[in-house]
Amino acid sequence: MPHAATIDGTRIAYQVRGEGQPLVLLAGQSNNHTWWDPIRSDFQGYRTVTLDWRGTGASDKPDEVYSTRGFAQDVVAVLDDLGLNSANIYGTSMGGRVAQWLAIDHPERVDALVLGCTSPGAARGYERSQEIRKALADPARTDRVLLELMYTPDWLARNPGPYYVLGDTSMPSYAKGRHLVASNKHDAWDGLPSITAPTLILHGSDDIFSPAANAQLLADRIPGARAELIEGARHAYFHEFRSVASPAVLAFLAAQDRTQHRA
Repeated sequence: MPHAATIDGTRIAYQVRGEGQPLVLLAGQSNNHTWWDPIRSDFQGYRTVTLDWRGTGASDKPDEVYSTRGFAQDVVAVLDDLGLNSANIYGTSMGGRVAQWLAIDHPERVDALVLGCTSPGAARGYERSQEIRKALADPARTDRVLLELMYTPDWLARNPGPYYVLGDTSMPSYAKGRHLVASNKHDAWDGLPSITAPTLILHGSDDIFSPAANAQLLADRIPGARAELIEGARHAYFHEFRSVASPAVLAFLAAQDRTQHRA
């Protein structure tokens, strides 16, 4: 598995599949590239690039302060290692927070931007309820608590697993804590109006893990952005409702590609 070296010397593992225009897929908090395994095949026709966040998978796991802005620098290191001047970026959950910084700090590296089930950060965004926070923080909680925030009960009844959104079980406990703090401290509000990449925002209408109201909040803040709610979907809309979500992403990217060619 190839690794990219970041500016601080951390080695970031990444994975490449397919041919075509590059599409970087960014996973959620405390997850690695396997987050995308169930739907990666939806993006045939693109050269998909995933990575293991620092602290996860086959990447280095330094015990130091992590941040969503720093994670964006790690993505740049992967692009550099691949010799890619720019790419389409699709980030979900914490990956969407990282994608915001990528588009803010490195606009020339982002051809088109898709933000899924994410928010601008706690300072201005809509946050999950205290009840949900307590349930997630309960040391006796089971995976079922998180799964029911990710998927509808009907889908869970029909799909016994395995599930790819429950976190990297091989992560050291300190790295999980570092990821949690990084995501909780995310605040890209002031930089969002500077984003120049064409932007699509997707969100499940029934998402209470990252409340759906964040979608329009981001769309109003990012110039020219468009928000789409996927009716009935929870946080893992991209998986359960892949028949709606993936075509929406593909249509958006194709439209941007046509626009660039006309230009």
